[in-house]
Amino acid sequence: MKFVKRAEIENFINGLASSFSAPGKIFFIGETSQVMEGWRTWTDKLEFFAEVSAADISVFDETINKLRENLQIEIIEESPADIIPLPEGAERRSRMIEIYQNGLPLHFYHFDPYSCAFRYIARGDEQDYKIVLAYVKHEWITISEMDKILEELLKSFSFKTIQQDPAEFRRKYKGLLQMWRAGVSV
Repeated sequence: MKFVKRAEIENFINGLASSFSAPGKIFFIGETSQVMEGWRTWTDKLEFFAEVSAADISVFDETINKLRENLQIEIIEESPADIIPLPEGAERRSRMIEIYQNGLPLHFYHFDPYSCAFRYIARGDEQDYKIVLAYVKHEWITISEMDKILEELLKSFSFKTIQQDPAEFRRKYKGLLQMWRAGVSV
């Protein structure tokens, strides 16, 4: 497997758009979004989440497997909702990638950056925090809005959703804030 750079993401988009003709939405997540936006030069995997109809899932999965083989990159489909309950308003905070909206039935987006940030905080290692800090640096999220969303989000945490209690998540969030206040570079 090779590193995923913007060219590989564009090849993924073009390959998917030319091979899969059903309607759907593709959401890039975390470092994949950040490479696409030019904030970083590479990542080790392309992460996305797809919304396609149940009738199209098998064709979609076949297409992804072919792209994985042809592009020789690690491609992972995972939604932040698999890890955390999505905060209210997540759908409307996703960002459309305008250059890939050419009348195709597939539309490409960056997944809600707040949901992504909370997903990375839940995992909670230094590299994850740097992904979140890049969202802050590029003004896709703000600490004050994260504080507001977090209060509502913590009410829906359970051991089933993120395998940690709200107190543990608050501790990780405080760790992120310490890095932010210290001006850790991303």
